[in-house]
Amino acid sequence: MAREQLQVLNALDVAKTQWYHFTAIIIAGMGFFTDAYDLFCISLVTKLLGRIYYHVENAEKPGILPPNVSAAVNGVAFCGTLAGQLFFGWLGDKMGRKKVYGMTLMLMVICSIASGLSFGQNPKSVMTTLCFFRFWLGFGIGGDYPLSATIMSEYANKKTRGAFIAAVFAMQGFGILAGGIFAIISSAAFEAKFDAPAYEVDPVKSTVPQADYLWRIIVMVGAIPAAMTYYWRMKMPETARYTALVAKNAKQAATDMSRVLQVDIEAEPQKMEESVSAFKLFSKEFMRRHGLHLLGTTSTWFLLDIAFYSQNLFQKDIFSAIGWIPPAKTMNAIEEVFRIARAQTLIALCSTVPGYWFTVLFIDRIGRFAIQLMGFFFMTVFMFALAIPYDHWTHKDNRIGFVVIYSLTFFFANFGPNATTFVVPAEIFPARFRSTCHGISAASGKLGAIIGAFGFLYLAQNKDKSKVDAGYPAGIGVKNSLIVLGVINFLGILFTFLVPESNGKSLEEMSGENENENETGAVELEPSGLNKRTVPLA
Repeated sequence: MAREQLQVLNALDVAKTQWYHFTAIIIAGMGFFTDAYDLFCISLVTKLLGRIYYHVENAEKPGILPPNVSAAVNGVAFCGTLAGQLFFGWLGDKMGRKKVYGMTLMLMVICSIASGLSFGQNPKSVMTTLCFFRFWLGFGIGGDYPLSATIMSEYANKKTRGAFIAAVFAMQGFGILAGGIFAIISSAAFEAKFDAPAYEVDPVKSTVPQADYLWRIIVMVGAIPAAMTYYWRMKMPETARYTALVAKNAKQAATDMSRVLQVDIEAEPQKMEESVSAFKLFSKEFMRRHGLHLLGTTSTWFLLDIAFYSQNLFQKDIFSAIGWIPPAKTMNAIEEVFRIARAQTLIALCSTVPGYWFTVLFIDRIGRFAIQLMGFFFMTVFMFALAIPYDHWTHKDNRIGFVVIYSLTFFFANFGPNATTFVVPAEIFPARFRSTCHGISAASGKLGAIIGAFGFLYLAQNKDKSKVDAGYPAGIGVKNSLIVLGVINFLGILFTFLVPESNGKSLEEMSGENENENETGAVELEPSGLNKRTVPLA
């Protein structure tokens, strides 16, 4: 027999947009602000770390991080994030969203500060300590993905749910922007206070001793916004869907949501039936109902993050290639940080941030599927537009055109799959698996990010061995790397067809929690709560 939706869940679905919705967006979003700041700020200071800790006497170019160290510094946080997504995603379904939510934030605060305090007697010990704390920083960041998405989806009404979840994720854009702006301000202040010649004039004096404080300050500041929201996270009640559908306490769910919605919701007898919750994660029944959905969410996030994170991590090298950032030897260490930060901030301001908020604006109007398909399509087109005539773009007169098209790829990543791959897994799985399945999908994405972070440090190297960075083997070059990314984006188009559209539907309708099998093997559906229809199973 089909089951009616609990009154408290229906009240959430039809609730008008209220102040508590925006409060939840801010509380969850500040975690993502910190996530983005912490993950991407390292790309602003990797060149500086090379100059400080790996200076080579009488070398023509400033010191750079050795390949293995660079890969570790850039990629270790992603390894921690992957582990955190799986662990905290599972824990969020076992213990409840609220109980776990504070743990992730405190881990991020502690490890952000500890990363900036990395110590050691030699470069190896400093980098080892930095990598250790960045792994655990990533572990905390990883937990924020499934928990924030699940909490926001379970608090939201069905009319604007996509926009609310996307708004939480869009705070990443402000985090990236804030990282760049803070690096610009702090490096400009250091440059004004500690004047230094260019590397080609005086290799030793070009890196002032105080530069060692600059990267530490940039890394540590990410702890501030996370610490500011800890209290409010602890004040949030458990989501009604977890309390009612997983903890099986409809009365408590009604009490909590009456306070949040500021309306009277009558506590009703528990309507959950054990037979409905019988199947387990990865059981035959789970795979029949949700197997293709999980394949769709994991594959698209995996492919998207290969492209997205590899671009972020080697964009400073692309800017160097087209002349936005001068040759390293013509700058001192602090000036190089300033120029890298300025270039990345301009990209964030012109394409990354607008792309996120276009998704917020349109996701509940045109749907998740259309936005994701469109995003992957234009990313493919623009990536090939950069790659095929790449030599044309490197000429001085054509640099602005390159930057415009490069910015458009970021715009359509964010007004596209970078946002939708985060939103959809929080909507289409049952409440008792929602956080876990979102964590699995997100971890698949971070596996792609690891491939992008590690692989493209090598792939993007020049094919001419005499022109590669010190310590790296010859790669396939930036042009061929962009072609590879174009192919990856095209595969994203194909796998998008495995992802269902959840626009305008309740979470229970998408996950099948309002359906039950009757004795004849048919599924009875009750989308409206009154009109029942029976659909034979294939």
